[in-house]
Amino acid sequence: MAKREVEIVVLSDIHLATYGCHATELVAYLKSINPKLLILNGDIIDGWAFSKKYFPNSHMAVLSEFFKMMKSGTQIIYITGNHDEFLRKYSDLKMGNLFLTDKYLLEINGKKHWFFHGDIFDHTTKGGAKIIAKIGGIGYDWLILLNRAINFILESFGRKKVSLSKRIKPKSRS
Repeated sequence: MAKREVEIVVLSDIHLATYGCHATELVAYLKSINPKLLILNGDIIDGWAFSKKYFPNSHMAVLSEFFKMMKSGTQIIYITGNHDEFLRKYSDLKMGNLFLTDKYLLEINGKKHWFFHGDIFDHTTKGGAKIIAKIGGIGYDWLILLNRAINFILESFGRKKVSLSKRIKPKSRS
């Protein structure tokens, strides 16, 4: 199968190392494209949830696809987000076709476009509320696991899946 040639692909909030990550689907997509520029716009690896206990092969396969792209000439811009802020101390690091940064300015057809992760607008991830955001992240991971179990039961009875996160997440801000 020939890969689709694309100029720019932007991916965000992949959250590798979490139960809610759709790594298998992402790998299939990555194998179908050949971008000139891949912008990873934050929260690619979830440092808040990361543990040695959970990083399945499907998540490693996502990283492997990124490395294959770099090897074949794709320029990768990795913009840090709040969940992968542990990488911010290495900001402006360039290694081959990989550039790690906190923000990125791209000029397309004479117009400037800023790329940055949305956490810069989220006051809960800054200062004293950061611990609350991290606890919320752990709760969200447990919610995903519970949701999978509920959907397994629902599907076995021929019922539609439900999304607990879609119901709960909008209420979490208040």
